[in-house]
Amino acid sequence: MKTKLAKSLLLATLLLGLCFIPSFAKPRARRLEVGTWGGPHIHLEVAKDSATIEYDCAHGTINGPLMLDRRGRFSYSGTYSLEHGGPIRMDEKPNARPVRYAGVVSGKTMKLTVTFVDANEEPEVFTLVLGGPGRVFKCR
Repeated sequence: MKTKLAKSLLLATLLLGLCFIPSFAKPRARRLEVGTWGGPHIHLEVAKDSATIEYDCAHGTINGPLMLDRRGRFSYSGTYSLEHGGPIRMDEKPNARPVRYAGVVSGKTMKLTVTFVDANEEPEVFTLVLGGPGRVFKCR
């Protein structure tokens, strides 16, 4: 009888332990939430497979589905194009520069670092909020 009771208690303990495993498991990689992310001097529009960025007097792009790792971090190649006031000339060449977009998302807040890969310049750092419109001042 004691053996049967001991086996039942062991089985109950194992089953109870299995119930708590998901709460201790690390979260998996996930997709960056689609929508508008905004902050001072930046507006990021995330689509299913890409993102577009508007800055003060510049714009940028990121291609590929934007995935976050288990800690909410990401790092992607993209472009950064300076803009200027006035019309764009017909013979004007695009000035897209290669950049690295890296950041971390915690809840509805993103810290984004933009690093120019073609020059030794200080990275630009932005704080964005999901659903925030962004405050961008375009060149005129």
